[in-house]
Amino acid sequence: MTDINKAIESLQWDKEPRGLYEPIAYALASGGKRLRPVLALTAAAIFGGKEEEVLPAALALEVFHNFTLLHDDVMDRALVRRGRPTVHVKWDDNTAILSGDQMLIEAYRLLEGVPGAKLALVLRWFNEMATGICEGQQLDVDFEHADRVAISDYLKMIELKTAVLLANALRTGAYIAGAGEKEQEALYEYGRHIGLAFQIQDDLLDVYGDPETFGKAIGGDIRCNKKTYLLLTALATASAEDKAELEQWLLVSDRDREKIAAVTTLYTRLGVREAAEAAIEKHTAEALQQLERLPQNSATEQLRQLAEKLVNRTS
Repeated sequence: MTDINKAIESLQWDKEPRGLYEPIAYALASGGKRLRPVLALTAAAIFGGKEEEVLPAALALEVFHNFTLLHDDVMDRALVRRGRPTVHVKWDDNTAILSGDQMLIEAYRLLEGVPGAKLALVLRWFNEMATGICEGQQLDVDFEHADRVAISDYLKMIELKTAVLLANALRTGAYIAGAGEKEQEALYEYGRHIGLAFQIQDDLLDVYGDPETFGKAIGGDIRCNKKTYLLLTALATASAEDKAELEQWLLVSDRDREKIAAVTTLYTRLGVREAAEAAIEKHTAEALQQLERLPQNSATEQLRQLAEKLVNRTS
């Protein structure tokens, strides 16, 4: 983590026009888990990879991830990210969009540092990942206006929007380090399941988390009727009476605090929290099974510990 943060801090944003680059520096300096580059470097370490060969791709993944957050926050009208005002709030929508675009360009520029023999496949995977994320984001938008969304469709959406980035970080790091195809596949599947667990946990924290540790306001998903694992589970399992009450609250748009409290109470009564926790544990267990297909060393153990930590995260 220290090496990753130093590498991110070494990226140069002190240039003109300031209005384009200052928001990029602001977004990257806001911290975060640095999960994507950590996964890439840890996967490489399993196979004895050299950090300097993997770091360009690891940084590209982190810059790309933060680019998506700038645009997501505009689309979701999010006010806070990692405990600070979002870029579109601190500046404006146009700045967040344009600075995000430049971050995407910078991500591809960082990929120029991938060893030449590995670059073609790394780039192809990166493009497939980027397309998947855009497809997942569009599905997320489509779901906002859909009357009914199946839980299976929701899981496919979060696989595209969230899980493929984690999975690709692991596969890319392993590939650059010389891992075979079976090991790459195992790490991709580990990342896919961790990504699913991670996003369901994010849905859970948006309702039941502590805003001080979560880094953004609680109840945002409820306020905007976002299709989450919790909402879809509630709609699928509620009695006719509870479902009618829930659907009435979905029509409310001017009583945020009351709506969030009422829907949270419904979720608790319906056992939605427990259902989400069970899904998180299921995907975490499936992720851990994939690690048995890999060489067992300290780096593999770090991935095992990470999976278990994500189940209990608060931010």
